[in-house]
Amino acid sequence: MRIDELDYELPEALIAQEPTSERDGARLLCLDRSSGAMQHRHIVDLAELIPRSLLVLNDTRVFPARLRGTRSSGGQVELLLIEHLEGDGGDQVWRAMGRASKPLRPGTELSFGNNRLRAEIEERLDQGHMRVRLRADEDVMFAVEQIGELPLPPYIRRDVVAADQDRYQTVFARETGSIAAPTAGLHLSQRVLDALKNAGHSVAHVTLHVGPGTFAPLRSDDLSAHPMHRERFHIPAETVDAIAAAKREGRPVLAVGTTVVRTLESAARHGHLKPGWGDTALFIYPPYEFSVVEALLTNFHLPRSTLLALVMAFSGTAHARAAYEVAVQERYRFFSYGDAMLISGKACS
Repeated sequence: MRIDELDYELPEALIAQEPTSERDGARLLCLDRSSGAMQHRHIVDLAELIPRSLLVLNDTRVFPARLRGTRSSGGQVELLLIEHLEGDGGDQVWRAMGRASKPLRPGTELSFGNNRLRAEIEERLDQGHMRVRLRADEDVMFAVEQIGELPLPPYIRRDVVAADQDRYQTVFARETGSIAAPTAGLHLSQRVLDALKNAGHSVAHVTLHVGPGTFAPLRSDDLSAHPMHRERFHIPAETVDAIAAAKREGRPVLAVGTTVVRTLESAARHGHLKPGWGDTALFIYPPYEFSVVEALLTNFHLPRSTLLALVMAFSGTAHARAAYEVAVQERYRFFSYGDAMLISGKACS
């Protein structure tokens, strides 16, 4: 696959800056991955558009990972917390990214929230990351929840508002650890989930904590050279059992979001799907043989992104490109707060 196959023209006006007025108010482009046929529907139609399926959701919770504060010298600084490495209570070590007018070197001391939270840069790591020790007179995470800011994606060019606290979080979020939402899940209101259940569909959960790699553009013509950021995931035993049952019964496994695809396909890379914790740096791009996932609900993704490469691997490059052209022509809304696609061999029949 050539990197230019991941390009497409997108008018800036189609990049959604706000969520729809209702959580389940998005449009839905249905794509048959076998024939390339398309239909224009809505998220609220989802339960009737698919055969009786097992939907797998990512129950990660976005936390207010962006911290704005000052250096000991008085300069402004911003930290983005990525992953908890060690420690608990009032003394914790995190992987983080930082931004300031001058380089953040080991030994640099920082302060946030009128010194409610203090930090020291301990070490420079790979991919622009740092090892940072956070200290507080209370639990560090409690302080972060109080003074941190929700890290909206960079293409949402506005300040965070109160409504984002609810809408940039799925209704089934429960495991804290992501700096970005699993955006396909943002569409699923309790009304849609109830409709799915009433129509005979079932639901299972995985957890993948989304890191900054989800926004990292592809820069090399050789896709295999792209350094994927490693992300932590967990698959409960009951989810493995639910998937096994669905396979036996001939019910499709529908991944709600690319994070679910990467979780399930990573856990099945060496044979049978196994429960438990793991790490993944799996980059899925054409050609790729999927072993678990049979249908996908996903948003529209950035050009030259690993997420678009995954969608092309799942739907076929030509079908995906045609669908994106239609989505632009029909003025679908793109990216995190945008509309969605349903990709399946049996969708929208």
